[in-house]
Amino acid sequence: MVQKNKLDIRCSFCGRSQNEVERIIYGRNAYICNECVEMCSELLGENAHSANIADKPAEKKTDENLTTPIKIKSYLDQFVIGQDYAKKVLSVAVYNHYKRVRSSKKTNIQKSNILLLGPTGSGKTLLARTLATFLNVPFSIADATTLTEAGYVGEDVENVLLSLIQAANYDIEKAERGIIYIDEIDKIARKSENTSITRDVSGEGVQQALLKIIEGTVANVPPTGGRKHPQQEYIKINTSNILFIVGGAFEGIEKIIARRIGKKKVGFGSELGKNTEERHILSEIQPEDLLRFGLIPELIGRLPMTAYLEELTSDELRRVLTEPKDALVSQYKELFALDGIDLTFTDKALDEIVKKTEKLKTGARGLRRILETAMLDIMYAAPEEKEKLKEIVITPEVITSGAEPQKTYRIEQLKNRNTTKGA
Repeated sequence: MVQKNKLDIRCSFCGRSQNEVERIIYGRNAYICNECVEMCSELLGENAHSANIADKPAEKKTDENLTTPIKIKSYLDQFVIGQDYAKKVLSVAVYNHYKRVRSSKKTNIQKSNILLLGPTGSGKTLLARTLATFLNVPFSIADATTLTEAGYVGEDVENVLLSLIQAANYDIEKAERGIIYIDEIDKIARKSENTSITRDVSGEGVQQALLKIIEGTVANVPPTGGRKHPQQEYIKINTSNILFIVGGAFEGIEKIIARRIGKKKVGFGSELGKNTEERHILSEIQPEDLLRFGLIPELIGRLPMTAYLEELTSDELRRVLTEPKDALVSQYKELFALDGIDLTFTDKALDEIVKKTEKLKTGARGLRRILETAMLDIMYAAPEEKEKLKEIVITPEVITSGAEPQKTYRIEQLKNRNTTKGA
């Protein structure tokens, strides 16, 4: 109700009279002018906008970061050494996938699920994990070897979705935009190209079960994992916008590719030595090679993007130690810095770490094992001397034979020690 006759009415908020504003609205023992109403409306609008942003940090970050494939690859370069081709494939696939997800229009574009092939320790899992970090979406890793066909002892394929739901803190909408990496996919390959008429517990049956969730379906997930039973309630999740990345070493597939392209030929005119040096044989991979290896055609069709990773060279292993943002050497230096000790690796020591890793044939994964073994005694004893130790230098002998590292002590501690001896 608006007061127009009483000149002594004033706004209870700003104190202005009716003559100074357009109108004053009154309530029980209180009055408010039109200008204060407008100001309150603006404040409430700003607070609602701020709260909306605070509630959805992940989506905001994704929109800002998901710019171009070049920028996605640039981020991957900070954490993964080498593998430029795989990075390009992943960057393009991820960009197109989330562009499709964010589109408000109905589209016929299919998901760009990805197959990664490469030897152990070449960076398959690291690439997938780094992508998820960049996009700020839920991420989970599943092991294909633990999965079995429905009705057999083991895990149902729907259980791979549970860890993604848990990573999203049971926010189903958020989980439905996440990334799942299924490792060891090559271990569930069927043993021959002929379709078996019986159930294959460890191979073809699992591939068949994976088809629906990879392509996109509303899956029923047991809330606590394990086997399904009719009495329990399920978590329903739509997998249509979940990006699946599957990886495996596919050991022996090079021979299948070589037979197809004729590298088994020997003698004059043979391509054997010439082409092997010029290009990586996995670059020649075709769907028929995956079929011969043991993947079923339906699964191959749902993995349209294929990226191969090469075995890391000596130079790349050396770079893995020092260049990435989370480089192993930097991690150890930070650990010792927390105790006030400077840690230094000589160039020759780093070279020895690479040599020992190459003998293990486990790729970048072997670097940590070599370092952990070499640093065990040092990390065991150093905390006792942290008050007087200034620097520890890791020499080649520490890596090769477990020798004592070079140590530098603080001058104050040496002076105190000499003074004590003189007394």
